[in-house]
Amino acid sequence: MLKNHFKTAWRNFWKHRGTGFINIAGLSVGMASAVLIFIWVQNELSFDKQEPDAANIFRIKNYLSLDKTTTWVWENSPYQIGDAAKKQLPEIEAVTRLRPVNYMPVYFNINGEFFPEEKAAYVDSEWFNVFKVDFVSGNATAFNQHPFSIILSESSAKKYFANQDAIGKTIKIDSNNYQVQAVMKDAPANSSFRYDAYIPVAARHADVKQQQNEMQWGNFYYLTFLKLRPGTNIKKVTSKIKSILEENRKQKNLEIGLTPLSEIHFENDLQNSSIIHGDKKVVVIFIVLGVLLLLIACINYVNLTTARASLRAKEVSIKKIVGAGRSQLFMQFVAESALVSLMALVLTIVIVAACLPAFNSFTERNFTLTADSRYLWGTLLITLLATIVLNSIYPALLLSSFKPLNTFRGASILRLKDTSLRKGLVVVQFTFSIFLIVGVITIYRQLAFIRNQNPGYNREQVMSFNVSYKLLKKYDAKQGAALMSTIKQKLLSQSSIEAASLTDVQSVLNNDGSSSGDSNDWDGRPKDFVPPITFVGVDRDYTKVVNLKMTMGRWFLPGTEDKHNVILNETAAREFNLHKPYIGQRFTAQGDTGRVIGIVKDFNFRSFHEKITPLVMKNTDEYCSSFQIKVAAHKQGDAIKAVEAIWKENFPGEPFSYRFVDQEFDKMYRNDAKSSGLMSVFAIVAIIISCLGLFGLAAFTAEQRGKEIGIRKVLGASVPGIVSLLSIDFIVLVVVALLIASPLAWWLMGKWLQNFAYRIDMQWWVFILAGIISVLIAFITVSFQAIKAAVANPVKSLRSE
Repeated sequence: MLKNHFKTAWRNFWKHRGTGFINIAGLSVGMASAVLIFIWVQNELSFDKQEPDAANIFRIKNYLSLDKTTTWVWENSPYQIGDAAKKQLPEIEAVTRLRPVNYMPVYFNINGEFFPEEKAAYVDSEWFNVFKVDFVSGNATAFNQHPFSIILSESSAKKYFANQDAIGKTIKIDSNNYQVQAVMKDAPANSSFRYDAYIPVAARHADVKQQQNEMQWGNFYYLTFLKLRPGTNIKKVTSKIKSILEENRKQKNLEIGLTPLSEIHFENDLQNSSIIHGDKKVVVIFIVLGVLLLLIACINYVNLTTARASLRAKEVSIKKIVGAGRSQLFMQFVAESALVSLMALVLTIVIVAACLPAFNSFTERNFTLTADSRYLWGTLLITLLATIVLNSIYPALLLSSFKPLNTFRGASILRLKDTSLRKGLVVVQFTFSIFLIVGVITIYRQLAFIRNQNPGYNREQVMSFNVSYKLLKKYDAKQGAALMSTIKQKLLSQSSIEAASLTDVQSVLNNDGSSSGDSNDWDGRPKDFVPPITFVGVDRDYTKVVNLKMTMGRWFLPGTEDKHNVILNETAAREFNLHKPYIGQRFTAQGDTGRVIGIVKDFNFRSFHEKITPLVMKNTDEYCSSFQIKVAAHKQGDAIKAVEAIWKENFPGEPFSYRFVDQEFDKMYRNDAKSSGLMSVFAIVAIIISCLGLFGLAAFTAEQRGKEIGIRKVLGASVPGIVSLLSIDFIVLVVVALLIASPLAWWLMGKWLQNFAYRIDMQWWVFILAGIISVLIAFITVSFQAIKAAVANPVKSLRSE
């Protein structure tokens, strides 16, 4: 019976193969889009759940209360908290620590060639006992026994040593030689710990000063993970850890939390993080997008199948007369739907395979379509089943419900509600498409606003580089300052460099570091008011590089006159409630008391997502080891060569790296740019699917109304008149979709814009533009078939009369 159903389904498909291929094309594009989205969603929702002991692993989380209104949330903890907690709490089975490489990559020196490794982390000896790591060769034993060891991922071992055996190879980091002790498999795409190199914490602690610094209870440098025994009371353990921390820190402004490993990926309250996090709201949005793309693809099949139902009325009626039951007819039409869906699945697999490399690059994941990719094949299977269900139920119920007597009497087969439903489904398709078009325009406008908005500083032709602590630790403070001053003078002597400044921050952007406490004070400050303040140490030439604007007072003068004085931004002056006039007011910055000598115009030293916060600039060369350089116009290449030559002269054999502020600026909004690209792709896919359905419906309508069109032409109707007659019904549906989509898009995109502290307003013309685009696309799609019908010879359509 099943074989018979599929044989009949194939005959019917081949008889109407034009419609069939439209169905397959629409379904395959929709299914491929949905599959790619669902792969990503499944990956996000399964983060870190592949760990065997995931249910018992927690990370310590710290809540530092600054005042009544401000709390900082940190993922890092003091190094010693783990050992102290394990010693006192029998509920803790194991403790391990992680310190990812932040801000600056580790440079691997392999045979004299430097390689920047950004995905590296320091771990202690318990890491491989708590977390599952699959080793290709070697093991963790030698790694734990020798401080200067290293474990590489399979891909990094291949990158650094090609096809050679990496075990036993030497990698030089700074002045120390590290030996590769093991090679591990690349971490899965749903792991928070996708590192390409592990280095022992013991290597850091070989430096006595560094060890002493990290052992202090006031320094929060490490992510501390606890493996608890099953059935442990989490609240009691949390309370005991808090007591241990308070006992050693002697402060009562800290709360402790334990975050389950499975929840780390979606944390959204951290001050900053070394781990890439996801967003549950984004996951929900993607689920909705995936379902809607699949739905509008299925709508095409439903519309085209039900539209052609009248052509199959006699077939169904004869089958019923000769004894076919409704259930048998129902299964036949389900088989037809399944056949089309299966053929679409083959094309879907081809599209997914072709798009996976670009999709991996876009999502920064490593999804593969191989025989053992269970999650991918599972997603394909679920999508196929969902497609068959969505495609088959309504058409099968409609087609199997025809009554033979009514059919042979010539009564109308399709009821008004069936036609209305078909129109409603077209409206749904274009509502989604118009919403995506509005989304693309809005995101593009916001990104253009960010690019064109004056951030309050110059970011063009500004280059920066940093001299690391490891290169300066052999000098005392005075020697280090003298060396930095010498390098600055050499930079200024270059014709390709207009200005150079020495600062204690690596860039004018991304200055996340803030501090608070009683070491900051000014006249009129309430004792319980300890706001977070961003401090930046600069020299007198800083504003020559970034071109900051003074709204009051002056910039720092040469010499030592302003050594203790500060310059505030407008936000700091306003939020600190400084006494007026601002200039000359006492200000103690990090224990150093001086005067306010100037107010600088607010500038965005962080992302446009965030509001400008209080900033205090100090005139100091202490701890300043970053250079900001204004490059002369059209001399970027010369400037890079000059800076590199000065670097090699002062730090021979050390890797040199630099960055440009405009590139950093673009990098900050990379995720927003990705959102724009993604919305554009989805909009194009939705429009293609919708137009395929519209094309099929228009072709069927033109076929059904062939005699009417022939009579109208005989009576003198023009081609434009006939095109207008056939197009107007579809254009009205698109206009209705615009009316539905506009308020929905206005509300949802308004919510998205609220993620930016500085943003555009939604404009009425955006919706008009989206409507014009949609109407034009629909008209072009429909008019192709309408013109074809309008120019046809009326004799052919009237011959049978």
